[in-house]
Amino acid sequence: MAIRDLLLGAAAAACVSLTAPAARAAAPPNILLILADDMGYSDASPYGGEIFTPNIARLAAEGMMLTNFHVAAYCAPTRSMLLTGVDNHVTGLGNMSELLADNQRGKPGYEGYLNGRVATLATILRNAGYHTYMAGKWHLGKTPESIPAAQGFERSAGVLEGGADNYEAKSYTPGYKAVHFFDGRQELTLPPDFYSSKFYADRMIADIDANAADDKPFFGYLAFQAVHQPHQAPAEFTARYISTYAAGWSAISSFRYQRQVELGIMPPGLVLMRPPGTADWNALTPEEKRVDAKRMAVYAGMLEYMDVSIGRVLDHLQSRHMLDNTVVVFMSDNGGEATRLAPMFPDYYRAHFDLSYARMGEKGTYSEYGPGWAAASMTPFANFKGSAAEGGVRAPFVIRYPGHVAEGGRSDAFAYVLDIVPTLLDFAGVQPAAAPAATLGGRSMAALLAGNAARLHPADEPVGYEAAGGAALYRGDNKLVRSAPPYGDGKWRVYDLARDPTETHDLGAAQPALLQSLLADYAAYAKANGVIEVPPGYDVIKQGRANAASRN
Repeated sequence: MAIRDLLLGAAAAACVSLTAPAARAAAPPNILLILADDMGYSDASPYGGEIFTPNIARLAAEGMMLTNFHVAAYCAPTRSMLLTGVDNHVTGLGNMSELLADNQRGKPGYEGYLNGRVATLATILRNAGYHTYMAGKWHLGKTPESIPAAQGFERSAGVLEGGADNYEAKSYTPGYKAVHFFDGRQELTLPPDFYSSKFYADRMIADIDANAADDKPFFGYLAFQAVHQPHQAPAEFTARYISTYAAGWSAISSFRYQRQVELGIMPPGLVLMRPPGTADWNALTPEEKRVDAKRMAVYAGMLEYMDVSIGRVLDHLQSRHMLDNTVVVFMSDNGGEATRLAPMFPDYYRAHFDLSYARMGEKGTYSEYGPGWAAASMTPFANFKGSAAEGGVRAPFVIRYPGHVAEGGRSDAFAYVLDIVPTLLDFAGVQPAAAPAATLGGRSMAALLAGNAARLHPADEPVGYEAAGGAALYRGDNKLVRSAPPYGDGKWRVYDLARDPTETHDLGAAQPALLQSLLADYAAYAKANGVIEVPPGYDVIKQGRANAASRN
């Protein structure tokens, strides 16, 4: 399909009327929402990581970091909730199109794109007088009605698919015949020196500058491709990490956990479990260790470059005296990606990429780091992206807004991706008019972030989640969870996350009444949001491969 067919057409995004906001003593803040792709919980230095991320650390030191923040286990469902404040089954992302089960096809809530039932945060804020800018990965639809230009963004540039090469307009997977880079409703021709993180930061800065003189606030959505596969980074960024990762994933995970204990992020005495499919580092051959160490080095270099790009945007806002009146949020969309595509489709990757060790991470190459490093990225949790276990759904979250967010603060209160839209609208002084389909599913975090509350969600309030067969129900410290194959066996389990954040002690058998109560809450959530459960035998990887084959 040509990109002009995807991008041209009349906008049909849902619009909402606004109730009159309460009078504010100060000008409404700018909002900069920064999203990393597939970045692990422990990768950045404030969360225990060894990767050089001074700008994320700066946001944490000057704002607040949440240590118990949750998202969906997949990027598109998370993004749909992040930009609407409404459950993914209502927005149209009940499952990603790449993973749709046969019984979900064509059903309401499973369109695979923003279906127009709810307005985006960009639409709401634009109607309230904000400039709205988007740069980066979209993955929420390729129809004329679902692209960023039709979903409230005044200016937008990036890639429509779930990922792409970081140096050129090239698909990274046989699941996409082509990738589509866009500028508004037009096809974007990438510059010769394109590198995704640099380009998206440059574009956000340019868009902010284009309208800065009119004194209207802006909402910027900066959605990096980093650190989604393919892992690619300038060679000098990769080189400085190679010797570090020669220690192996188990040693790095142990180091990160000890730092987390020292920082007070995690309790001492946790047992770090090696997820299924994760090899023993010491059992690898010297050559395997050499290659795998560089794979993680490329990932780290890519993440550091993203941090540099974030720093350039922050420094630019500072130079324009705009930073302190900007709500800056940094977060990731799900856990680290363990799936290795190259062994699944060897002919494709040999034909389209340089797979050599010497040039790993550079332009024209393909790299991915696999389950061992994904598990290290998610230290101390079990599992990774795709799993409803904490390793798939616990994410870093940092927010800075002087005078409103406690400087240097930290909270272990449970929070969920649906809480972000209510929080940002609260800070902006904007309220969408009530509508049945658009009822916000979360709560404003303003009091929590100011240090005036210890808890966000009442202890008896259930918060449900489901995508691709993985499901969870949070209530107080308890979590009901089910992970679909290959990340789990599809059985329900219960954990006390306050005492057992690594989910090692199932309480279901010992507390059957608790299990049944949580199951009833999940059933109510599923009914209210139109969840269509995957059929018996559903396997995420097998379904993804079958769907990819059917598209080609």
